[in-house]
Amino acid sequence: MKKLIFIIIFSLTCLITFSGCIPHSTDSTEVGIRTKKFSFFGKKGVEEKYYAPGSTYFFLPFINDWHTFDTKLQNLEMTFNTKSGDRKSRDDLLFKTIDGNDISLDVIIAYKIDPSKAPYILQNVAVDDASLRNKIVRTIARSKPRDIFGELTTEEFYVASKRDSQAHKAKEVLKEMLNPLGITVERVLTKDYRFNSKYQQAIEDKKVADQLVEKNKSAQHASLEEYKRKLEEAKGEVNGMIADVDGVYQKAKIEADVYYERQKLLAEAIMAEGIAEAKGIMEMNKAMESTGGEALVKLAIAEALQGKKIVLLPVSEGGMNLKTTNINQLIDTMGIKKLSER
Repeated sequence: MKKLIFIIIFSLTCLITFSGCIPHSTDSTEVGIRTKKFSFFGKKGVEEKYYAPGSTYFFLPFINDWHTFDTKLQNLEMTFNTKSGDRKSRDDLLFKTIDGNDISLDVIIAYKIDPSKAPYILQNVAVDDASLRNKIVRTIARSKPRDIFGELTTEEFYVASKRDSQAHKAKEVLKEMLNPLGITVERVLTKDYRFNSKYQQAIEDKKVADQLVEKNKSAQHASLEEYKRKLEEAKGEVNGMIADVDGVYQKAKIEADVYYERQKLLAEAIMAEGIAEAKGIMEMNKAMESTGGEALVKLAIAEALQGKKIVLLPVSEGGMNLKTTNINQLIDTMGIKKLSER
């Protein structure tokens, strides 16, 4: 009896298989998941495999379910602007900075699903893309980034590198939370941010004041640089004058040195000549002290008296003082002079 029933059911199944199968297709970026609601052979439930994108598959109705998940990169955009983003209402993240100021931030979460985990997603996470996006990705993406971006101070929000650093940290945290669910977070991007209107005005006023301060600093710096430039020009002129004076000094020094050397040589020559003459006079004096020298002196006296009229003047005794006049010597001298003329 059981065997007969099995044959009948098997026959009906074969009949339905060839006459009532329904096509199920996947788009170019979709994967399909088949769920067996009833099975004559094997295990029923979600198949532990996915059906490739861009294909069509045929399954029996009623005993099979079909689900698809889009595997392309998707952007969950949460913004203040009601004309953009996921929702047509204000959707930005509201939180406080670490120093207590209210701020709202536009955030974009770029994510995609892991095709190999599509069966797990269907069984344990969500039954379609919309549920996965709104109940899982959105809920977690609005929670953790608030805490992470809230670690910044108000002033740090103006520094792009600080915001980028926190965005990277948020991406890593979301990956850690969503990867086990079959969702891969590719990027976390920040767009505009807004503070409380009064505080925003105070910040803008401060920025204007800071700009004026920077402008004044720039003007002061420019004046200082102009002063330095003129100082360098003045130094250059002074150095040029010093160089000119040094040139004149060096020239005068060289001329003075030359004149000094000339006068030194001249003085040395005069001194040498004077020393030579003095030595000559000394030698002559020595010669005059000898007998020959005495004769020469007498000869000179005789020459001086030659042709001169000699007058003997009377003295106190009425005549020439023969006591004091060496007549013999005078006659001898005159005789020698005569002899020399012969």
